Amino acid sequence: MKTVTLGRTGITVNKNGFGALPIQRVSVEEAGKLLRKAYENGINFFDTARSYSDSEEKIGLALSDVRDEIILATKTPSTNVEGFWKDLETSLALLKTDHIDIYQFHNPAFCPKPGDGTGLYEAMLEAKAQGKIRFIGISNHRLAVAQEAVGSGLYDTLQFPFSYLADAKDEALVRRCEELGVGFICMKGLSGGMITHSDAAYAYLAQFENAVAIWGVQREWELDEFLSYNEDPPEMTEEMRAFIAKEREELSESFCRSCGYCMPCPQGIQINQCARMSLLLRRSPAATWLSPYWQEQMEKIETCLNCGQCAKKCPYGLKTPELLRKNLEDYRTFLK
Repeated sequence: MKTVTLGRTGITVNKNGFGALPIQRVSVEEAGKLLRKAYENGINFFDTARSYSDSEEKIGLALSDVRDEIILATKTPSTNVEGFWKDLETSLALLKTDHIDIYQFHNPAFCPKPGDGTGLYEAMLEAKAQGKIRFIGISNHRLAVAQEAVGSGLYDTLQFPFSYLADAKDEALVRRCEELGVGFICMKGLSGGMITHSDAAYAYLAQFENAVAIWGVQREWELDEFLSYNEDPPEMTEEMRAFIAKEREELSESFCRSCGYCMPCPQGIQINQCARMSLLLRRSPAATWLSPYWQEQMEKIETCLNCGQCAKKCPYGLKTPELLRKNLEDYRTFLK
């Protein structure tokens, strides 16, 4: 069973981690069954977030009796100190624990640092001093923020989108984490559902010994696939390399990482959400995204001026207006 040590934290976990965003979509009973099966078959790293509705609660109900045998990571989206403490106390209560192993800022638009005026990093330090968290992490979709966090020396772990659709800059970031002793937590190893061959996804990530993937699981057969790789890991063969190269060519232009560099839109389109709506509908509670509010936001795509500003600012070279239209077309099928 392959393991990964998360940089200077010294935390060693199974190469396969459990990403608990999708269990929002299943019942308490089904979530408990998945979480327990993962634990009983060697998975010991569970990542969630305050923003994932009842995910923390489901983990607490299923795994609190084995708390000392697992690693828990969660996140706060708060941009102020009051919200930070409220989120932390709520997470502790729902997870049924007195400490969180890795507490992460959840996709902030900037890299929190001491003395930046927000008090957020100072709150992290105080929470650590109180024994409520062990290590300080950050998750982000923005390459520039991730690079700054890794280079700052302030963060023990980084969580960042990483799959075989990654480019050279993303790969360099993973290697930089290894050089600096920053634990690398790989989210979106299946690119939010765009990648459907988990064996290829696993084989690609296995090339990076410092990366632990948190696979988003909501069905038992999905979990079974990843558990099977503990004993029989897929190998990076020449055939697999060719398949990945073909996938990159076909899919890379469709994967919006929600980094937000394309914003603001002169027409008020929430590009960083609307351009990945197809994935959101399939990987998180669909009802949230089918609300009247989001129906209105998606229909704004019809007002697109094709000015090209978003495409010019996309660090990943996406054809954003075209991607928006495809997502709107797909969105409308969910409303029928």
